[in-house]
Amino acid sequence: MSKVDIKKTELVWKGKYDDEGRLVPVEKPGPYPFQIVERVNQPRIEKGNDEYKPQNLFDYWKGDEGSTFEDGWTNKLIWGDNKFVMSSLLEKFAGKIDLIYIDPPFATGADFKAKIKVGEENKEVFKEHSVIEEKAYRDTWGQGIDSFVSMLHERFLIMRELLSEKGSIFIHVDHGVSHLIMSVLDEVFGSENIMNEIIWHYRTYQGQVREYFPRKHDNIYWYKKKDSELLHLKSTRN
Repeated sequence: MSKVDIKKTELVWKGKYDDEGRLVPVEKPGPYPFQIVERVNQPRIEKGNDEYKPQNLFDYWKGDEGSTFEDGWTNKLIWGDNKFVMSSLLEKFAGKIDLIYIDPPFATGADFKAKIKVGEENKEVFKEHSVIEEKAYRDTWGQGIDSFVSMLHERFLIMRELLSEKGSIFIHVDHGVSHLIMSVLDEVFGSENIMNEIIWHYRTYQGQVREYFPRKHDNIYWYKKKDSELLHLKSTRN
């Protein structure tokens, strides 16, 4: 790291720079083909029809969704590693996404594996993570906080490419990593583009805590892509 010419204040983690002091580029795998697992609505064109063809991620139904490509994306749910998915979306959606909300792992050390009771005798089955679920539902990291920060940094860069000029991104984090993630966001989106820090207050079931004040909130950082017209957000009150 002695070869790095530091010209600004920044957060540095293992793997951000190579041995020559050069910033390691973000790998953007894909585009990958997608497979439809389940359909809720049925297409107008049924199997057996000569005009029928298998649908993929970039197709839309000949139904009532609308007349444009974007209209056909209403209510689509994609399951997979978001790095692979977003990299595949860049081909047709770069600069077209108005709003991104993410709730990444918090690096708490939890792995969220589950014991499930099955059968009449309620035998317990231990549910391991699948390969795809490994990063989505695990808060433990083999290389510690460096791998956690690196994982989010490369995804933030892809998200910035997907955002439109008036786009906004909301990132939900907790107190354990919020200071680190805000530094990464300042680097990717620019410290001048933070719109607000939203405090989400929730009820706690910790009871009386003698060692520290009860933890009763998470942080949601709101950044815009650049200094341009913002997407107008509407709020409602119950």
